[in-house]
This record gives sequence, structure tokens and C-alpha cells, in this order.
Amino acid sequence: MTSTTAPSSAPAWRTPLIVLAAGCLIAMVGFGVRSVFGLFLEPMTVARGWDRETFALAMALQNLLWGAALPVAGALADRYGPPRVLAFGTLVYAAGVWGMAEAESSLALHLFGGILTGVGVAFTAFSIAMAAMARVVGPERRSLALGLGTAAGSFGQVVFSPLGQGFIAAFGWQPALLILAATTLIIIPLALVLPSDTSAKGEAHSDQTIAEALREAAGHRGYGLLTLGFFVCGFHVAFITVHFPAYVIDLGLAAEVGAYSIAIVGLFNIFGSFMSGAAGQRWSKKYGLSVIYFARAIAIAALLLAPKTELTIYAFAAVMGILWLSTVPLTTGIVAQVFGVRYMATLFGIVFFSHQIGSFLGIWLGGYLYDTMGSYDPVWWAGVALGLLAAVVHLPINERPLARLAVQTS
Repeated sequence: MTSTTAPSSAPAWRTPLIVLAAGCLIAMVGFGVRSVFGLFLEPMTVARGWDRETFALAMALQNLLWGAALPVAGALADRYGPPRVLAFGTLVYAAGVWGMAEAESSLALHLFGGILTGVGVAFTAFSIAMAAMARVVGPERRSLALGLGTAAGSFGQVVFSPLGQGFIAAFGWQPALLILAATTLIIIPLALVLPSDTSAKGEAHSDQTIAEALREAAGHRGYGLLTLGFFVCGFHVAFITVHFPAYVIDLGLAAEVGAYSIAIVGLFNIFGSFMSGAAGQRWSKKYGLSVIYFARAIAIAALLLAPKTELTIYAFAAVMGILWLSTVPLTTGIVAQVFGVRYMATLFGIVFFSHQIGSFLGIWLGGYLYDTMGSYDPVWWAGVALGLLAAVVHLPINERPLARLAVQTS
């Protein structure tokens, strides 16, 4: 390892502001499209004669493949830079959503909407764009930049939730999916704006290999706890994204209430993510995560115990929105703070795989238990218990940067 920062050969126009803007737009489109798939549960299952578990399994596979492929995508982005990885992922993403629209069998739905779309989402993940964003700002602004990228993904949810519902109402669910597939292609020109250089501003150049980085992380107790805790985040977020619109309809409320609720989650998460990033810049990230998971458990329990009115649904969506992806800037921030930015996409990709295992379980259990028991309540209460567990798990994490980082920057 050396103590000199790698020189940058970036063209003059590729300023940090331009990179941040492109990264935010990539996060907005990529996350926005995949966040509205829950709106298609009811119309697709009715039209194709599927039960909810069939659709839920496709979405669960999508989340699992997203998680399994993200470490690979992150490693390739850390090695070759984000642009080519994002461009490839966009083509796969668009093909998967197109195939989902054309699927007439459950096997085709699981192949295109589950496996192919999941890989596409992984290779266009906002964490890859955020790694590029983190590299163009110094450590003193890094947590804030991560919060900004996460907030941009949430803004995509705000934009695409009413758009998706509007497309379904105006054109039908199948044309709506085709429109979304075409929309993902916007990511390709945006990806070309991001730098291919993997050096980080304000951080010394390192000749550490990816294998060494993985061994280092595997031996760090806090990394394991962070990975375990992020499982719970996936369980909560994926279950609500896919099943909440149908849950709202089951309560006797209009379908628009579910769509508006997902949009409200995204709207309030803009503030939650940005505030989380700002707070993580000043205070302990692990304590912030504990507070967020504890608050999620309280919010879910309150929803189950309160009268089920539109006001209750919207209030839950607002509170959950503040807590929604506010875990991401803190989780990615701990990874970058402890291990550095060089292999941030790879290391966060592994943590995120745990998130997606939780997502798979939350989505699939939601569909399975609803079909067998006629209620989502058991999954909701499991979310309460897991939230309390996650609040405790993060407390022992050691957030201090590794000694080698102190040596490099001294």
C-alpha cells in the first residue's frame, strides 16, 4: 500500500456536481421502476388466473437474484468502473420487464419477472451509482452524498407510483409494463457520465486486492452484525412494497389508496434518507440504525392495533417513509468508514445480499401465508419482532476505521 492518492484523468466537464446529478437520476429511474411492481399483483393475478403466491414467488426470486448478483456487479464495477456494468444491466432489466408483460405462464413470469429482472436490477443498483458518487467527494461529505443518492431513489418511488397506477388505469397492466421497460433505457446515457476511475477523492491509493478486502471484512465482527441487521431491512421493505397495495384493497379501501401510500412512503423517505445521511455525518451511524429499526417495530405494531382508515394508512406510510431507506446511507456509510471506498460496491453488495434474503422471505411468506391463512397479520407481527432484534444487533458494531486507513492518510 502507498500513501499517495491516485491521479485522476477525468475530463473537465465531469465535475462532482455532474456526477452526483447523473448518479441521482440513475437511482431515481432504476429504483422507481422496480418499486411499483406491487401495483401489478392484483390485476395480473386476476387476468392470468394465478394465486398471490405465484406472483409473490416471482417478486421474491427477483429480490433474491438482485441480492445474489449485486456482489458480482459491485466487484465488476470496482474493477472496471460503473458505466459498462450499468449499461449491461439496463438492457437485462428492460428485457426482464418486457418478458414479464408477455408472460402467460407462471414459469415465464418467474423467469422474466423474477430471475432476469432481478439480475437487471442488481446491475443497475443505486448502490453502484452511489459508490461512484462517494468517490468524487471527500470523506467529510461522503455520508451526505450517500443520503442524497438514497433520497433520489425514493424520489423515483414518488414519481413512478402514481405514474404506474396511472398507466395501468389508462392503458391496462400489460402496456404499463412495456412503458416501464422502455423507461429503464434512460439509464444507459446517464451511466456514461459516471467516471470509470475507481480512485477516491481524499483517500490514499491502495494496492489491496479484492480477495484481501473480502478476508479483511470477513474477520471484522461489525461487518457480520451489519450484514445480519440488513436482513431485517429487506424483510420489511420488500414485504410492504409488494403486498401493501393488495393489503389496502383487502381492507375495503380503494386501489388508489395503496398507490398513493407507496408514493407517500417514497416522498417522506426523501427527507428520511437525506436526514439520515446528514446525521450519519455528525453522529454514530450504528446508534442511528438501532433507532430506525426500533421505530419501525413500533410503527408496524401501531398499524395493526389502530382502526383501518385511509388516515391510518397514510399516517403509517408517512412514518414508514421516514424510516424506509434511511438505513442505506448509514449502512453504506459504516462500510465506507471502516473499510474505505476502494471496494465499497463489493462489500456493500455482500451486505445487501443478506437484505435480499430477507426480501425473499418477506415477499414469499406474505403470499404463502395469505393464501393459506387469509391474512397478512402473521407477517406483520414477524416484522415487529425482527425490528426489535435488529435494534439490538447493531449496538456492538465497532465503527472505527481500520488501522491501515489511518496509516494511508497520515
